[in-house]
Amino acid sequence: MAKENKTNPKKPKFSSWWIYGLVAVLLIGFQLFNSDDLASTQKTTTSELQQYLRNGDVKKILIITNTNQAKVFLTDEAIAKEVHKDVNEKSFLPSSGNVPQYTLDYGDLQIFQNEITEIKKENNLDTIIEFGKESTAILDFLLSLLPFVLIIGIWIYLMRRMSGGGGGGAGGQIFNIGKSKAKLFDEKTDTRTSFKDVAGLEGAKEEVEEIVEFLRNPDKYTSLGGKIPKGALLVGPPGTGKTL
Repeated sequence: MAKENKTNPKKPKFSSWWIYGLVAVLLIGFQLFNSDDLASTQKTTTSELQQYLRNGDVKKILIITNTNQAKVFLTDEAIAKEVHKDVNEKSFLPSSGNVPQYTLDYGDLQIFQNEITEIKKENNLDTIIEFGKESTAILDFLLSLLPFVLIIGIWIYLMRRMSGGGGGGAGGQIFNIGKSKAKLFDEKTDTRTSFKDVAGLEGAKEEVEEIVEFLRNPDKYTSLGGKIPKGALLVGPPGTGKTL
């Protein structure tokens, strides 16, 4: 009965780059989920903001002086009104919690500030007015990722160095300690070299051949009183069979 040939399918090797890719995706996702730009913030105008102020709907206005933009935060009562139903809809992504309901672009800062202050005085409002500066969202995103990119880059570099992928040196072979470099000799496939392939020094070759023969058939020599040699020192120029 013929033996069935059973072949074990090779399992795909797991690459460490999948780990790096997964970490990068998680970091990017974390930043996106915590981005205020993805929340349900609506655009409004200066005239609409003034009307919201007169109605007492505005809790705080954050004026960004370097981008000529203002962020409007409504009171809890105002968010429940029908007029603000668009901002009342929950975003499909979670946010950091401090997200404005409206944003608007203003022209001259002094004129915009005077208009808001006048409406506050006329209606006796306690709306909070704050000033601040901020960078662009893309720059914030890249700067927030920079520490993680540096950490991952240093980690990859150290792992490559320790595994020998970054060059030679004793420090680059720390993971190869204890690994044997011995090679299993196969007489059918490996190249074989005999004493016939060695040039010159016939006397030295004969002595080495006797040692080899003694190791193969020790009884032949021990019966005549021969003793096992403790070793042999081979010296000579290249090509004389020292490493044979």
